[in-house]
Amino acid sequence: MVHSSPSPTLARIPVHLTLLVPELIWPEPADQFTLGKLSAPGLEWLLARASLERLPRRPYETALTGCFGLTAAPCGALRLLGEGNNAARNGHWLCADPVHLRFHQERIILADAGAFELAEDEAHSIVEALNVEFADIGQFHVADARRWYLQLTVAVDHPVEPISAVAGRRVDGEISGLPLARWLNEVQMFLHGHPVNEHRRDIGQPEINSLWLWGGGVLPTPVAPAFSALFSNNPLAAGLARASDIPLHGRPAALADVLAQGGENPLVVLDQLLPRVLYEDGDGWHDDIERLDLDWFAPLKKALGGKVDRISLIAPTVYGELHYTLTGGDRWKLWKSGKPIAETAKELAQ
Repeated sequence: MVHSSPSPTLARIPVHLTLLVPELIWPEPADQFTLGKLSAPGLEWLLARASLERLPRRPYETALTGCFGLTAAPCGALRLLGEGNNAARNGHWLCADPVHLRFHQERIILADAGAFELAEDEAHSIVEALNVEFADIGQFHVADARRWYLQLTVAVDHPVEPISAVAGRRVDGEISGLPLARWLNEVQMFLHGHPVNEHRRDIGQPEINSLWLWGGGVLPTPVAPAFSALFSNNPLAAGLARASDIPLHGRPAALADVLAQGGENPLVVLDQLLPRVLYEDGDGWHDDIERLDLDWFAPLKKALGGKVDRISLIAPTVYGELHYTLTGGDRWKLWKSGKPIAETAKELAQ
């Protein structure tokens, strides 16, 4: 009789988990309606034991591309690639996102398309007209009612902040003097007379009276793979995964999904708090952070030192770009007691 020998025990692969969580800390530390009754014991436990490196404030998109070692990243081409459009691999692309500019107390405030309703047929109607009127400049493309792109006929440097850095904020003088500024004035005059905007004015909806052109450039080839896998529904993140040829998964529901599929060095983008801050939705932020605590931070407390050897938590916030790092040994810092997130916000604001 032949006896089979037992299979050797497989060594556990240590997981270094990177979480990118924009707006992890609510930007108004005195807002007791949002922070006063917040319950996030898992997050509080992690932050109490983590080492913190506080870097200068950067927009979410810049922090995301920075995870892949990119500076002045061509977000237009990368985001379009993430939409599944391989035309992004050729030519100079910009994000050309539809926006509404309004005057408020003698200042110009920008509202991005996440702040109002815009139908797909409206987006396509406007873009078709732009392509006829400005064919010499380049070609516009619609990936989604809220996300438009422009492929320039002649490459032009147009360095402006990403859309998340200007949404809901003053933009007076942000683009004056840049090469595309004068042409953009022509676009604004053209948009004013478009039938879609005439109809929107009639029914009291915000006009699409300008474009926010940002993230220009040519897709780099190749992008160095910085992670074993990427988990996100964000098209810019998806484009980074495709450009660096690493596995791409949708935004996971919980930690267990990542540990099952992510390999030894996964990046998880949890960006649901970002629109809550951009559109001043404190109730929504409160509910989302408590859900993140239940699905992510509390399980990470249990997994640290076991299935997860190291956690890098990157949080672009109004307080700066916060880099929290934990290793397995940090779980034994029993003298470290968590503090309420409201207290953390107040300390960061000082």
